[in-house]
Amino acid sequence: MKRTIIIVFSVLVGGFLLIQLIPYGHQHTNPSVVQEPNWDSLQTRELAQRACFDCHSNESVWPWYSNIAPVSWLVQRDVNDGRRRVNFSDWGRTRETDDIPRVVQNGQMPMPIFLIMHPEARLTQAEKDALVSGLQATIRGQ
Repeated sequence: MKRTIIIVFSVLVGGFLLIQLIPYGHQHTNPSVVQEPNWDSLQTRELAQRACFDCHSNESVWPWYSNIAPVSWLVQRDVNDGRRRVNFSDWGRTRETDDIPRVVQNGQMPMPIFLIMHPEARLTQAEKDALVSGLQATIRGQ
């Protein structure tokens, strides 16, 4: 029994170490900021930066766990997908702008799983209302 536990543990540790060699999720790049929206206020930008920019801008912060597979794969996928859908750093290419205030208001963004490791992105109801109003004004002003 003890030998079986050692073998299973060795296989798990070996597998964990082996998946670290897979390059996806380790290429953490932040392309240059091309164009931000014409923000309606500094407050709107600050709230968006706090709650949205890690996945929806070219100013992502890459925490330590974003270097450890398989979590690194999930973080990289989320950032790639987030930038593709809405990128506050490449605003001229962003197409889905009308949905942004709605998904924030409905609590779909920031994603609940993101908030576990990023409690600073959790908005109070007043902050969420201010962000939604600010995003609506920003989008209307484009």
